Amino acid sequence: MVNLKINPQELTHRPEQPVETGSAASRIAKGVVIKGDIAAQTDIRIDGQMDGTLYSKGRITVGESANLKGKMLCSNVDFLGRMDGDIYVRDVLSVKSTAVINGNIQVRKLQVEMGAQINGTCKMISEAEFDKAASELAGVKPEVESKPVAKPAPAPAPKPAAAPAPTVSVPKDQPWAN
Repeated sequence: MVNLKINPQELTHRPEQPVETGSAASRIAKGVVIKGDIAAQTDIRIDGQMDGTLYSKGRITVGESANLKGKMLCSNVDFLGRMDGDIYVRDVLSVKSTAVINGNIQVRKLQVEMGAQINGTCKMISEAEFDKAASELAGVKPEVESKPVAKPAPAPAPKPAAAPAPTVSVPKDQPWAN
């Protein structure tokens, strides 16, 4: 399996900052099988099979012949194929009539054509919630403000053991000893 270190800031594409994709998207053709994670700065089209996590700063197009297992995290998706796993989309997920999604969806905007199948939950999220999910999926723990920890008060010193009470012996021949 390919292990990639993902910077969550790279996954947070803002619509006002278009992704420079050139003239073509990266493509996983029909018949190609990938086991592992993929991270891309550009658009991706998948017509093959993938088992892993797919990250893209751009648009992902899942073709009719595509079969995905794992997680998908991106800015926008056109979905025509099959997926068993969770989908996180910063902006728009367009689910076409041929799509079958078995998993949970977190998205800002959702478009579903008649005939599409979604078997799971769908949660509408904000960009901030997407950013948080991206950080969690990338394995980055949110920064926590460190505060000095108050030291506990020292335990009181043990008290010395009480001295045994003095023994007084009184002579029995004294008148007050009775």
